[in-house]
Amino acid sequence: MTDNIDTLLTMIEIIEKYFPALSERQKEQYAALGTLYPEWNAKINVISRKDIDNLYEHHILHSLGIAKALRFTDGTTLVDVGTGGGFPGIPLAIMFPNCQFHLIDRIGKKVRVATEIANAIGLDNVTFRHAGIEEEKQKFDFAISRAVMPLPDLVKLVRKNISTQQRNAMANGLMCLKGGNLEAEIAPLRKRLLDFDLKDFFEEEFFETKKVLYVQI
Repeated sequence: MTDNIDTLLTMIEIIEKYFPALSERQKEQYAALGTLYPEWNAKINVISRKDIDNLYEHHILHSLGIAKALRFTDGTTLVDVGTGGGFPGIPLAIMFPNCQFHLIDRIGKKVRVATEIANAIGLDNVTFRHAGIEEEKQKFDFAISRAVMPLPDLVKLVRKNISTQQRNAMANGLMCLKGGNLEAEIAPLRKRLLDFDLKDFFEEEFFETKKVLYVQI
């Protein structure tokens, strides 16, 4: 048991390294993810079994790349499109406890995992829906996602869900985590797109080709 606790403490150090101002509650919530995700993943596969050991670097810290691109102001509303097991929504909801997150996915069992994990850590600024984004009628300041579909397709789907009320330093829109060669995908949106290289924020090799893409809508 002591070894497990020591391992978890070591794992969350990667979060604290880049986000040193975390409260004790936030540290506890991030630490709890290290137990909850492997337990749930053994029942319902939401993370590749080969990659669960890289939970903090490849999934939690990767999700928090969006927090490096923009620090959301209190009261910001966000919809996580295709959240799967809760990425990037759950790590960001911990980081921004005064923002409201709505996590949506087509696969019910994945929504269940995300819901159970959020409930277990007392995350009270998230809601969930088992549906496609096409069915969602609510308005939000930002849509967020992690490599769900080609960017132009995602922009078309979320346009109806983006509010005209502005609260942040960047105009409302879509923030998407992507990797690899993206030139062809982003070409149609280049005039209203900003890209942030995560290698500029995180030193781990995993982030060498990872980006946050922001599209104003």
